[in-house]
Amino acid sequence: TKLKVFKVETVGDCYVAVCGLPEKRDQHAVVMARFATACLRSFKILVKNLDVELGPGTSDLRLRTGLHSGPVTAGVLRGER
Repeated sequence: TKLKVFKVETVGDCYVAVCGLPEKRDQHAVVMARFATACLRSFKILVKNLDVELGPGTSDLRLRTGLHSGPVTAGVLRGER
C-alpha cells in the first residue's frame, strides 16, 4: 500500500486494483502504471527463481496488465452486494 493501491476483487485470473478511491487522486493513472510496472518486475524475478528451483518450462509463465481510467460505478459483482 506504499502507492495506496488497493485490491478490489479477483475475477477469474484477473486481479482488480484501484487507487483514487474513496478520495479522488489526480495522479491515479501514474500511480497505477507504477503499480503495474512493479508487478511485472516482481513477476519476472519470481519466474527466474521458479525456473531455477522447479526446472525448465516454468519460465513459460506470463503476466499481463491493463489499465482503465475513468468513473467508477458501484454495483453487484458475482451476485453479491
